[in-house]
Amino acid sequence: MDSRKSILTRVYLVYGFMFVISLAVIGKILYIQLVEGEMWKAKAEKLSLKYFTIEPNRGNIYDVNGEILATSVPLFEVRMDAASPLIPDSVFKQDVDSLAICLSGYFKDKTRQQYRTLLVNGRNNKNRYLLIKRKATFDQLKALRKFPIFRLGKNSGGLITTVENKRVYPFDKLGYRTLGWYKEGNPNNVGLENAFNAQMQGMAGKRLYQRIPDGNWRPMNRGNEIEPVSGADIYTTIDINIQDVAEEALLQQLEFNQADHGCAILMEVKTGEIRAIANLGRTKSGTYEELYNYAIGESTEPGSTFKLFSLLAAFEDGKAKLTDMVDVTGGITQFGKRTMRDSHLGGGVMTVQQAFEKSSNVGISKVIYRAYASNPQAFVDRIHSFSVHKKLGLEIKGEGRPQILGTKDGLWSNSSLPWMSIGYEVALTPLQILTFYNAIANNGVMVKPHFVKEIRMAGMPTTTFDTKVINPKIASKESIEMAKTMLEAVVDHGTGSVLKNPIYKVAGKTGTAQLAQNRGGYNKSDYKGSFVGYFPADNPKYSCIVVINNPTTGGYYGGVISAPVFREIADRIYATDPEVGMNWVDTTNTVRANPLKAGNMHDIEYLSKWLGYSMGIPKGGEWITMSSDSTGKRLTPVTITNHTLPSVIGMGASDAVYCLEKLGAKVQLKGLGLVKQQSVPAGSTIKPGMPVLLSLGL
Repeated sequence: MDSRKSILTRVYLVYGFMFVISLAVIGKILYIQLVEGEMWKAKAEKLSLKYFTIEPNRGNIYDVNGEILATSVPLFEVRMDAASPLIPDSVFKQDVDSLAICLSGYFKDKTRQQYRTLLVNGRNNKNRYLLIKRKATFDQLKALRKFPIFRLGKNSGGLITTVENKRVYPFDKLGYRTLGWYKEGNPNNVGLENAFNAQMQGMAGKRLYQRIPDGNWRPMNRGNEIEPVSGADIYTTIDINIQDVAEEALLQQLEFNQADHGCAILMEVKTGEIRAIANLGRTKSGTYEELYNYAIGESTEPGSTFKLFSLLAAFEDGKAKLTDMVDVTGGITQFGKRTMRDSHLGGGVMTVQQAFEKSSNVGISKVIYRAYASNPQAFVDRIHSFSVHKKLGLEIKGEGRPQILGTKDGLWSNSSLPWMSIGYEVALTPLQILTFYNAIANNGVMVKPHFVKEIRMAGMPTTTFDTKVINPKIASKESIEMAKTMLEAVVDHGTGSVLKNPIYKVAGKTGTAQLAQNRGGYNKSDYKGSFVGYFPADNPKYSCIVVINNPTTGGYYGGVISAPVFREIADRIYATDPEVGMNWVDTTNTVRANPLKAGNMHDIEYLSKWLGYSMGIPKGGEWITMSSDSTGKRLTPVTITNHTLPSVIGMGASDAVYCLEKLGAKVQLKGLGLVKQQSVPAGSTIKPGMPVLLSLGL
């Protein structure tokens, strides 16, 4: 009996304890639900829901003509809510094979059966975020939206997409270092992408995502996203067509001379707008790429191009004139313990202008030494007055620091003055040198080079970059005119004669400098050749500099290795820029005799009005020609029938070809210029495919 009572007591105690525990658990549950419920719901939601940043579209970069130089292309990650309850099982089973066929045929990365297995397993495993394709293009996404199941709509079709932007450059590596790049946290960001990142990056948006069982996050469609704001567009001063010419011309010369690196810059004289800036350096494999922005970052001794700085200082201080005489003493002289030599020995007494034309080191250094030997700081001060001793303050970071020694600098010596006068013991970047020469072309007004014309937001200008004047008058009109005379003489009959041509006039200066080897001094194998100037010399519109460093074959003088690149750029501009081309026309008041011979009536009528000629254009025909009789010369219509070959003598090649091929003839051309002869005489019967040879001449 006692034993039974003892057992019951124990049982009651156990049940009682369990009852108390149950009450506690139930109480806790009720407390959590009723008292702490909202708090725990918030915590749970915080763990399963999260706002992700939506990157905005980065602004585009355009050239001066509106061509896209840099843009952002959206790439999509495509996923599928394979377990979506909005996709009925009947629809999934009916269309899964068709969807697999479409995916396999379009992407060609998996077989139809592999895609089907992927989709079916995703459905069976209740995968709410099944990966279909990474980095899909927008065109691919548009195609996907027409596939079975997906075409049911954003929700009913289960298609999920997230986007990221990839920066692309439609013209590949053209101007790559100047356009630059920007990556968050990268200390080596460069170029316009870096300089205008704040304007181009836009404002990020927010989108709510939900964590799913496999650990991934999928976007929620709650309508409470913060849409991103696209960045502003940058409209540069670069002309991509001229940029292409500059890089190609520079590349060919670098390859021909097997040079280490080089650069070329083209700038508009009045505005300082940079139209092209090419930088190429040799890689370890021997090819050339834009490794560094040498044009704005490489500050080195300019060599002979600095002689213009020196003589302009002497002109401005009244210490020299073009007609002053200097004895070059056979091309060799002594300053203290240092010997000064010309590149070509010989010569005696010559004028200052002749010394500049021949780029005589001895001649220029003697002129400057006798002018400033008693007060060399006056020479330095005058150079400083040209505003060349300070950085230009470019938009792009990395500008090299100019170095113009003063007499109080520790590196100054008794021989510094003559050596500075010919471009040693000073340092300037190619763009800083070009800016000075551009001021000469601009009648003494030094303008700041710049790369950007304006910033636009949604197509509307928000910031415009006008021309900034660094120095409104670097020297007097008289000094500037003497400088111009010397620069034109260099091309007419000096070291830059390779640029002399009958079409347009160039002014400029060649430069050849030995490269300093840090503390090792100079050697006889490392050189830099350059040419800097402007064109057309009588009405300058563009200035240009070309610098080629350390050529190993084909010479090293600036007139030999750099001037040809300058000419290639200038020639292309003359062929494409109508404003520059206007300088070909005779600028005197006399109008030359009408040179037109024959052509399309409408074209000649338009051209005659544009040129201001009164030519008496006849009516009644599509083509006209110049004829003459006892009453003089006049334009008459060309009689053309479908069966008779007309005379096209005097027409331009394009007009003649169009006219004859329209009638069925097969035209071949020989030579250049206007049609001088035609192989089949006018009046002959035309047969389809009849060959007609046109001989052209100037």
